[in-house]
Amino acid sequence: MTVVTRFAPSPTGLLHLGHAHAALFAARLARAAGGRFLLRIEDIDGGRCKPEFEAAIEEDMTWLGLDWERPVVRQSDRMADYGAALERLREARLVYPCFCTRKEIRAEIARAGQAPHRAEGPLYPGICRRLTDDERAARTAAGVPHALRLDMTAAAARAGPLTWHDRGRGDIAVEPELLGDVVLARKDVPTSYHLAVTLDDAAQGVTLVTRAEDLLPSTHVHRLLQALLGLPVPEWQHHGLITDENGERIAKRNNPTTLRTLRGAGTSPAQARALAGFPDQ
Repeated sequence: MTVVTRFAPSPTGLLHLGHAHAALFAARLARAAGGRFLLRIEDIDGGRCKPEFEAAIEEDMTWLGLDWERPVVRQSDRMADYGAALERLREARLVYPCFCTRKEIRAEIARAGQAPHRAEGPLYPGICRRLTDDERAARTAAGVPHALRLDMTAAAARAGPLTWHDRGRGDIAVEPELLGDVVLARKDVPTSYHLAVTLDDAAQGVTLVTRAEDLLPSTHVHRLLQALLGLPVPEWQHHGLITDENGERIAKRNNPTTLRTLRGAGTSPAQARALAGFPDQ
């Protein structure tokens, strides 16, 4: 089987060394196996994604010495596919509308006194899961904004026990409760990261999903979605994180030094690859 990997950035800013590490990691595995390396633009957030950032992504990747297959897939072109998958899950009664605001969720968690937590924050406490069909229909008819959440208990029961394989960690049993009732379609966007990335990887024939180890819990959700939607199951390989001088993960929110800044300061592609953890790439 041909190894197919991908790098899937969001064009909401300029690439930094963390992005470089992820792209080089995926490209190296594809090249070592004589496989294929893809670029996907994850631009579902229309309010933050900018064409100039997308152009900069390709420019920076070319500067790093990377090459990828064309054409490039953009998530904004695949909304109909996401909608069709959501409809299948809705018909199976595996998703429900969530009308909660962030304030209401925080208040419910506070009332509970203690709630299960994950790395990204507290789990959704299931407020709207408890609504009746009539209550949901009335709020929807009244135009109350809502997201769509996966009913994790029902979904796990439908799928049964599942495992997924990580090349570095071996076979791992799916633990649906890790992320709780995740959002599959946001109030302002008709999909979410979890749904879109799962469908995109299947549509593009990705056989080896590579991403940072902090996203490992998400893989449990994606494996469950694959089972529910009858999608092919890839392998995964989670890599370590590039950190700054304080040991903090390099991320856009921390305003890291970008590849464009490094290039402007006279850094060579080879030096940038070394800084990203690939001195021999």
